[in-house]
Amino acid sequence: MFIGKYYYSLEEKGRISLPKEFRQENNSWVVTRGLDGGLFLYKESDFQAQLQNLMSRTFTKKIHRDFVRLMTNEAKVVTPDKNGRVQLPEYLISFAKLEKAVVLVGSLEKIEIWDRDIYHAYIDSIESNAEKIAEQLEDHE
Repeated sequence: MFIGKYYYSLEEKGRISLPKEFRQENNSWVVTRGLDGGLFLYKESDFQAQLQNLMSRTFTKKIHRDFVRLMTNEAKVVTPDKNGRVQLPEYLISFAKLEKAVVLVGSLEKIEIWDRDIYHAYIDSIESNAEKIAEQLEDHE
């Protein structure tokens, strides 16, 4: 389980350090486009579990095929170096509009990677509705 928020800098070569709290013995990760403006970084085994869930849905529905494409077509396996840094592909850096200042946040089964300014603007936009969001969760179960 990944929780917490960590501030880092995106290196010139597109590398980013993983917080020590997020590093695992499992050295294989999958980075892909996220939702809401950031990237998703999964342990490879957790990404495979997500894919199994997606594969259990009918492929005859266009919305399912489209979501599979969004999550897999630009996904890339990355392996941390000895310093815990992973290389992000340029196309995902561009997608998430990552600049020098980034934030890595734990989101239970995955890590989200955001441009720092975009992340804070997004969080600010939802914080004022925190109670309403919490109440609506029961309506969707």
